[in-house]
Amino acid sequence: MNPGYVKEITDKILREASKIIVGKKDVLIHILISLYSGGHVLLEGVPGVAKTTMAKTIAKSFNMKYSRIQATPDLLPSDIIGTFVYDPKSGEFKLRKGPIFANIVLFDEINRASPRTQSALLEAMQERQVTIEGNTLKLPEPFLVIATMNPIEMEGTFPLPEAQLDRFLMKVIVDYPDHEETKEILRRIHTIQLFQVTPVATDKDVLTIRSMLPYVRVDDAIMDYITQIVEETRRHPMVKLGGSPRAAISLYLCSKAKALIDGRDYVIPDDVKFVAKPILRHRIILKPEAELEGYTTDKVIDDVLKKVPVPTPGVE
Repeated sequence: MNPGYVKEITDKILREASKIIVGKKDVLIHILISLYSGGHVLLEGVPGVAKTTMAKTIAKSFNMKYSRIQATPDLLPSDIIGTFVYDPKSGEFKLRKGPIFANIVLFDEINRASPRTQSALLEAMQERQVTIEGNTLKLPEPFLVIATMNPIEMEGTFPLPEAQLDRFLMKVIVDYPDHEETKEILRRIHTIQLFQVTPVATDKDVLTIRSMLPYVRVDDAIMDYITQIVEETRRHPMVKLGGSPRAAISLYLCSKAKALIDGRDYVIPDDVKFVAKPILRHRIILKPEAELEGYTTDKVIDDVLKKVPVPTPGVE
């Protein structure tokens, strides 16, 4: 196993992305961790913070097929997965595959889709296959869904139930750019079209990276650390429902992917901390009084990370 290979590919992807995207390095790394771990991502942010651009850039950098689905209340499951269409020339019904048949699928404003359509998407995410008129079809590998959500505009939306949210490996917050980043965006406004993202890796590289994950070493002390973090989310006084075993599994896998990205074949506590918020924030339900106290899920995770003792060095 060569962790340097993963670091080299990731650095190339980030360099390509920086041609088009200003800042957002941590968001891009979190998306790549999800891709390497075989999970899916929910991006939350207001319009205009480069969510779509990030998805397209990663797909192009890996030379993978990309599709975008704009969610609306009248979007049907068949609009996503496909359907059989009658061909008058041949007199037969022919399969027309939907936009879900891509390596990276951007599902814009998922909370605008009806619960039935959301369910069809989430089933495809989980099963990595779809059934059309009794025919089961495998989705391409690698397969990554990047769903977006606007945190402000809630009118006419269908919030995702907690059980559905749990299907997403990560929920990543995409913030506004800072002062200097906004200035850099303005400087590039007339030249951004001149830059082209060049493919620097392939879908096979992603599958190779995934095959390396089982060989990344996780010391027993790190496993204790992950377990204690998840257990502590359940004990927090402001939490109604804490992290499940799936949250612990997600922390474990994503910490391994972060180690590979940094060129290591072993996990350190900083890997766990880096992925803790995106993995836990949508899996924690706060008590009603938490909002009155000014608590957010991120603040709960901060409290937990401060409380749980960090393992001492010696995992190498």
